[in-house]
Amino acid sequence: MDIRKLQRVIVDALEDVKAQDIRVFNTVGQTELFDRVILATGTSNRQTRALASHVRDEVKKAGGQVVSMEGEETGEWVLVDLGDAVVHIMQPGIRDYYRLEELWGEKPVRLKPAESPAAKAAAAMAQARKSPDAAKPPAKKPAARKPAAKKPAAAKRPTEAKKPTAAKAGVAAKKPAGKKPAAKKAAAR
Repeated sequence: MDIRKLQRVIVDALEDVKAQDIRVFNTVGQTELFDRVILATGTSNRQTRALASHVRDEVKKAGGQVVSMEGEETGEWVLVDLGDAVVHIMQPGIRDYYRLEELWGEKPVRLKPAESPAAKAAAAMAQARKSPDAAKPPAKKPAARKPAAKKPAAAKRPTEAKKPTAAKAGVAAKKPAGKKPAAKKAAAR
């Protein structure tokens, strides 16, 4: 496996499990045993072991070779030997004490953040926003309005029932009994 691809797989695996302060050093001029030293910090024994296991699994999945792993029992400092690269995963106190950056840090390797999958996706989205030719997502259509339910017509107030007129009913009109019209009263006196 190409050393650049190997270091990318390692760094991605470390980032997946939230390793801190990841550093990659080119050791080609310092030793013939390996080409890269990768340092990372884990916050607990459990995390350092998880980081080492994830690196091992991801390298195997990518077709790389895992030579050995050491330090898994305690989890304070786990070393993963991958042939061309050696990964040191340490807790902060151990890393401060041994200061491997001073030993191997002559040629730090600058990794491009855009190479990580998350960074690639973010860069692609940023490029799509900048590009006027980029396909724009379809605008949201307003929700289709349902036709308003017909409100029942206000019930008409019941009016006094119309009495059929005498002519229409075919009945002779009767005058109400009891009261006499005023003109007739005056004539009757």
